[in-house]
Amino acid sequence: MTTTRIDRRMAKLKAEGRPALVTYFMGGDPDYDTSLSIMKALPKAGSDIIELGMPFSDPMADGPAIQAAGLRALKAGQTLARTLEMAREFRKDDNDTPIVMMGYYNPIYIYGVDRFLADAVASGIDGLIVVDLPPEMDAELCIPALKAG
Repeated sequence: MTTTRIDRRMAKLKAEGRPALVTYFMGGDPDYDTSLSIMKALPKAGSDIIELGMPFSDPMADGPAIQAAGLRALKAGQTLARTLEMAREFRKDDNDTPIVMMGYYNPIYIYGVDRFLADAVASGIDGLIVVDLPPEMDAELCIPALKAG
């Protein structure tokens, strides 16, 4: 079995005897370039794992701060494709820090699950948090994501 960036990071943290610092930010907020700069700065500021938010117009499971960040990102032109591109750009300089995308299923569904998974793997995404897809729907995304790596 292949070890992942998340596996390697967690093993490193265990060896150091410390918990992970997982940092969240909304991709594209306030704009693409600033957001990419933030992403690139996170590991230098101590982030062990980056949680990259996918902006969505109807974020029913998020609080007001994340809702506002998502709306700002969408108004600035951020899309799921641009969020994946942001991860791809980040990977040019950092191939060690795990990236977990967090968001909703609707944008992934519209993008196309197979296309999304292929593009996510190519962009260096290590994991997904899809807040509105319950476990009984694993066949929709979870099982294909595991197969895609």
